[in-house]
Amino acid sequence: MSIAAFIAGLPKAELHVHHVGSASERIVRELAERHPGTVPADPDELRKFYEFRDFGHFIEVYLAVVDLIRTPEDVRMLTYEVAREMATEQHVRYAELTCTPYTSVLRGISIQAYTEAIEDARVAAERDFGLVLRWIYDIPGESGIPAADATLDYALNHRPEGLVGFGLGGPEIGVPRPQFEPHFTAARGAGLKSVPHAGETTGPETVWDAINLLGAERIGHGTSSAQDPALLAHLAETGIVLEVCPSSNIATRAVATLAEHPIVAFRDAGVTITVNSDDPPMFGTTLNREYEIAADLLGLDQAGVADLSRAAVRASYAPEDVKAGLIGEIDGYVAANRL
Repeated sequence: MSIAAFIAGLPKAELHVHHVGSASERIVRELAERHPGTVPADPDELRKFYEFRDFGHFIEVYLAVVDLIRTPEDVRMLTYEVAREMATEQHVRYAELTCTPYTSVLRGISIQAYTEAIEDARVAAERDFGLVLRWIYDIPGESGIPAADATLDYALNHRPEGLVGFGLGGPEIGVPRPQFEPHFTAARGAGLKSVPHAGETTGPETVWDAINLLGAERIGHGTSSAQDPALLAHLAETGIVLEVCPSSNIATRAVATLAEHPIVAFRDAGVTITVNSDDPPMFGTTLNREYEIAADLLGLDQAGVADLSRAAVRASYAPEDVKAGLIGEIDGYVAANRL
C-alpha cells in the first residue's frame, strides 16, 4: 500500500481547521443558490472563483463566504456539511473546529441562534458520521478589543456544550498579543484551553507573548519559532504543541517553499507537532494532502505517519474515552495494514 493510500484510510484528528475556511466549493455553491448575487452559483464560474491564486484571493473568497452565511440555517448547514466532508473524505474522527462567532453576530445572527445551530450540527454529525466535534472560539484580532470582549462574552455567557478552547486569529502584524491578556486569563479561569495563533507572519517574540501572556497550551502555526533555539527548547521542555499547516504557510508566504518549511527543525528539536489543514479548500489542499507533505518532508513510513495521527489525538482536548477509542482505531488500522 502506498503512503497516500495508507493516509487516506488512517483515522485522524484535526486540531487547526477553520469553520468558514472549510467551506468547499460544493457548500459555497449551495449557499450561493440560497443567497444569489455575491458569489457565482454556476459550477464553472464558481470553480474559477475558488481556485487559489494568492493570499489576497484567499481573503476575497473567505469574506465572500462569510457574507453568504446570513441565517442560523446557513450556520447549521455549513457546520454539518463540513463535518460530512471531514468524515467521509478525510477519515477524520475527531476535530476541533475554530469558529469566529463575532463575524456572524455582526451580520445579524444572534449568539443564541448561532450557538443552537452549531450544537445541533455537532450532535447530528456524531450521530450520522461518527465524527466528534468540539469548538474553539477565536477572536478576529484585526477587530481589536471590541471583538475580544464580545468573543469572551459568547464563550462565558453563551457557552456551547462543545466549547473547549479560546483562540486568536487574523493578522498578526499590527495586532499585538499583550492587549488580549485579560481575555485569555478570564477564559482560562473558566476552564477553556488557550490556543492562539502566533508566529505565523511575525517573529518568535509573538510566540513568546502567546506563551507568557496568553498562557498558550498549543500554538497555531508557530512557524517562526525555528528562528529561536531557546524557544524551541522551551516548547520541547514544556510540551506546548505546534499546530503545523504546511500548505497554508506556503500560501500566506510565511514560508517560501516546502523545502524550507521548519517542520523538520521542530521535530529535530523534540517539539510536539500536529499536522493540520487550516482552510483546506481555500488553500487547495486537504488534511490527507497535508499528511502526505509531512510524510515526505519528515521521511516517514506508515508507522511514522500513524504516530503523527496519535500525536494529534493526544494533543487534543477530547474526552479521555474518545481519545482512547481513537487511539485504538489507529492501532487497529495499522495492524490491519501492516506491511
